[in-house]
Amino acid sequence: MIGFWGGLSLIVGITIGSGVFRKPYTLARDVGDPYAILGLWVFFGLVSLCGALAVAELGSMLPQTGGVYVYLRAAYGDAAAFVFGWLYLLVTTPATIGALGTFFGELLLGLAGVAPGGPAWHVPLVASLTIVALSIVNLLGARLGSAVQMALTGIKVSALLLLMLASFLTPGGAFSHIHAAAGGARDLGSGAASVIWAYDGWVAVSMIAGEVVAPERLMRRIIVAGMAVIVLLYVGANVGYFYAMPVEVMAQQAGGVPQKILGDLFGPMGAALMTGAILCSVFGALNGNILSKPRVSYALARDGLSFPFLGRAHPRFATPHAAIVIHAVVACVLVSTLRDFDKLTTYFIVVEWSALLFAVGAVLVLRFRQPATPRPFRTPGYPVVPLLFIVGTVVGLVAIVRGEIDKAVPNYSPLYGLVLAACGWPVYWIWRRLARPE
Repeated sequence: MIGFWGGLSLIVGITIGSGVFRKPYTLARDVGDPYAILGLWVFFGLVSLCGALAVAELGSMLPQTGGVYVYLRAAYGDAAAFVFGWLYLLVTTPATIGALGTFFGELLLGLAGVAPGGPAWHVPLVASLTIVALSIVNLLGARLGSAVQMALTGIKVSALLLLMLASFLTPGGAFSHIHAAAGGARDLGSGAASVIWAYDGWVAVSMIAGEVVAPERLMRRIIVAGMAVIVLLYVGANVGYFYAMPVEVMAQQAGGVPQKILGDLFGPMGAALMTGAILCSVFGALNGNILSKPRVSYALARDGLSFPFLGRAHPRFATPHAAIVIHAVVACVLVSTLRDFDKLTTYFIVVEWSALLFAVGAVLVLRFRQPATPRPFRTPGYPVVPLLFIVGTVVGLVAIVRGEIDKAVPNYSPLYGLVLAACGWPVYWIWRRLARPE
């Protein structure tokens, strides 16, 4: 069973990934106003807190393996569970893997001395090779994949704390950088996508709610403390960034804001060490997704809610090999076509958080349909808390989609992702009809 500190470390460790290291450059470039950027970090931190509190109730009420798909099935039926598995298999998981693989490729090439803006095929090639290699590792057995994951645990939090300290020691740093650049945000949609990517991961709270000792007493403390730590780390890191350099300078750091800060303080070796630490963090997140996400498709198939071949374990290695291969192939296709970390994360966010709207809405549906079902943890502030998540997320998603369409070169990939996800409905009915015995 999981206690307070175990639950806290899980939430913080799962949520903090690549966003706080890579997205400051995007935020400085696209938003430009430090106050608006800090406001986005705080706002979506609160929205994520509301979502985590709501989903924790579902986790304590329905503590089965599978997380979100279990809640969607209970609230909306088998079709909704199938569609979630469909978008998980073909949209959100490959997009996550592709984005992390792309960032890993950027970092690895930067460490090798390849400047940003080189040949367009460099990053996609490195990203695809990394995705294929890690997929093979996880095909060979979960034990090997878990060992890789454990070897990288804690590096990202240590790197973030070091970065925060270094930011306030940078020569020429000043809080006046924040005030001097204030005066109107530009692309809040891009800013919302960047910040939401950094917070994505809070839904993992659903996976521990059924394992926590005395959830009615501890879950609220774990979630509030965990999200508070994450928001403080994120806001603290960004205040440090703005202290270290003006936002106009941040917007020019395609090679990485953290690397610039450590490079100014400790020289090229400092920049290289920070790149190495972030590289390990991203590599761990990438491996974690390749290791864990195929289990959702496997569980759906085993429950009779998806294609049977997804529920067959490899005869020798006992791994969900079909889902691992599909994730790798689709991720490599996305990496090769979108070829941009920000486009990949936006593609993911719009589809993933559209699904999370229904997951949090399941709290409202099941309170109405199953009021007598035991709930060891109940969402505080119900129904305001889940409604705040729904409203805040809708506002963010609308801003993201409008911002992508209004760009000089419109990016329609998030809409394509939604269309592909929606195709799961007719596929479900065709599959059910063909699978029905005569």
